[in-house]
Amino acid sequence: MATIYDVDTNKLLEKTAEALKKTENVTMPDWATFVKTGQAKDRTPAKPDWWFMRAAALLRAIYIKGPIGTSKLRIKFGGKKDRGHKPEVFRKASGKIIRLMIQQLEKEGLVKYEEKGVHKGRIMTPKGKSFMDKQISMKNGPGGTEKKKAGAAPVAKPAAAGRKAAAAGAA
Repeated sequence: MATIYDVDTNKLLEKTAEALKKTENVTMPDWATFVKTGQAKDRTPAKPDWWFMRAAALLRAIYIKGPIGTSKLRIKFGGKKDRGHKPEVFRKASGKIIRLMIQQLEKEGLVKYEEKGVHKGRIMTPKGKSFMDKQISMKNGPGGTEKKKAGAAPVAKPAAAGRKAAAAGAA
């Protein structure tokens, strides 16, 4: 079975976002069409379903790095602010958006709060892991999304017998 590291991230996020749209607890608030996702952004997101894509990206980040808190997720989704002729400065992403998405994912039962030693934050529940594994396995069906292995040379197709005969006859 493929793992979360073996599949194409973009296709996985698209598939997970589509599945999150069908859930009852993950919904886009009315005000979400008017907000930026952080200080570093100049405009609101261009895609109308950005809320679900970001929620899918949060799920993937929690799956890989959990336990992880809101502060670390704000850093992960932050960016550099363009300040004109002054040097760029890193700014965190919006905390309210991330907190609200995490609360929605908790209500859906996909993530939960836990402390492991000195680390505290959200981790995936068994339901959340099976949800993500289901998305991964669905993407590896027909037309799969497994990443191509680096350094693998493409296999050359053998030439048709008719071409070889024509080339030999012309020479």
